[in-house]
Amino acid sequence: MNALEIYLPRRIANQLWSLAQQSPDQEICGLIAADASGHPRTCYPIANSAGDPRANFLLDPAQHLAAQRLIRENGQTLFAVYHSHPATPATPSAADLAQAGEADLIHLIISLSTKGVLELRGYRYHEDQAQELTLRLVEQTEPANEHDA
Repeated sequence: MNALEIYLPRRIANQLWSLAQQSPDQEICGLIAADASGHPRTCYPIANSAGDPRANFLLDPAQHLAAQRLIRENGQTLFAVYHSHPATPATPSAADLAQAGEADLIHLIISLSTKGVLELRGYRYHEDQAQELTLRLVEQTEPANEHDA
């Protein structure tokens, strides 16, 4: 796998699009965890506690900690943080870059605004810059973990 490519099960991509469509006026957010092999397996939706959830996201602190605990308990690792842009393309905003955190962390952005087409793009952030990753949707070929959402 190329370091600039990420493979995401179509099941998780569909879940992200569904979550975004269920809250079309607010940014949704959460974590995606990977199994011991590094393959993304589980989506952990987290409430958005931003002051203006229509234009920003902030992972609810209590739910964020609970999700991190579940990830550890399930023998998983953090694969990505995701959030949606209800009214803008799936490109990082200045606010997204400002709150990026770890440089190696993958950030997935879901957009509902691209001419009726659902958009999902992946990035790594480093020093206020976004590096786009090639996102490949794949069918899950290995048995699902019993904790998969």
